[in-house]
Amino acid sequence: MKKRVQLNMVMLLSGLVLLCFTVQAGQELTGAGATFPEPLYVKMFDTYYNQTGAKVNYQGIGSGGGIQQLLQQTVDFGGTDAFMTPEEMSKAPNNIAILHFPTCLGAVVVTYNVEGNPVLKLTPEVIADIFLGKILKWDDSRIAGLNPGVKLPSTPIMVVHRSDGSGTSFVFTEYLSKVSKEWMKKVGTGKAVNWPAGIGGKGNPGVAQLVKQSSGAIGYVELTYAEQNKMPYASIRNKSGEFIKASLQSVSAAANVDMPADTRVSLTDTAAKDGYPISSFTWVIFYKEQNYKGRDQVRARELIKLFQWMIRDGQKHAVELLYAPLAAEAVKKAEAIIRSATYNGQPLIK
Repeated sequence: MKKRVQLNMVMLLSGLVLLCFTVQAGQELTGAGATFPEPLYVKMFDTYYNQTGAKVNYQGIGSGGGIQQLLQQTVDFGGTDAFMTPEEMSKAPNNIAILHFPTCLGAVVVTYNVEGNPVLKLTPEVIADIFLGKILKWDDSRIAGLNPGVKLPSTPIMVVHRSDGSGTSFVFTEYLSKVSKEWMKKVGTGKAVNWPAGIGGKGNPGVAQLVKQSSGAIGYVELTYAEQNKMPYASIRNKSGEFIKASLQSVSAAANVDMPADTRVSLTDTAAKDGYPISSFTWVIFYKEQNYKGRDQVRARELIKLFQWMIRDGQKHAVELLYAPLAAEAVKKAEAIIRSATYNGQPLIK
């Protein structure tokens, strides 16, 4: 009888240990940030859940919000299209190092709502002057001269920009700062800037919706949002003098640059002959040391497993959603960054 009671106790304790491990392993991982890669992340995390049973909840709140939530340690990881500055990273609690790894490449396109939805050609100078509020109508001679044979209306141009802190805005304003001295002097580069003209929309979806419903509007969104909403977008003259339309091929061409070990590199205004000039990596950001704010080691390991899946199997979803997948060299550097994560100073991956 005594042995039976002992056996039952052992089984009960074993069951509790198993239950405890299952609950820990089944914890929902959380991320927040950039809307630029959100369609890809939604697809990735849905596939990951179906394959592993591990849930990942990602909220597209803009890159600025993702950075802030990571600094506040309210999410497991952030998403950003603008790699963090040294000043931003210095705000991490207890000076924990923040790491970046790229997940894909995308394009910021200039989309518009013009009668007939013509495919327009635009130069960097014209784009800058439109967003500076200096070109006010669609039939302006500078736009018409680039598009002979296209009937342009005298409709007023309504600029639409992001209202939230945004990596997409960072990429776009970084590009404008490189190609326009006036823009660099008056506005500059940032996730949030003082826009000289226009109205704001929240997230890529908000800008896309405002442009789509407003005659004469022009804005900037990630390529996938323009395609999903069947919106036209401009071919843009690059540094080599070629008018390039955003595509998987032209975005991949823009990434033909040397990537540093920390992967924090700018691709805008690329010198690549066939490269689309407003291209960018987008990054996941996370803490190198994973033992913080009561996190357990099981959760930390689950996070690292997710990251490895994203840069390996998850890449197959990029092309179908019009993102360029990581090249082999980028995957290699991302893998090294992920493998450098620690728990109590010890590698999470042996």
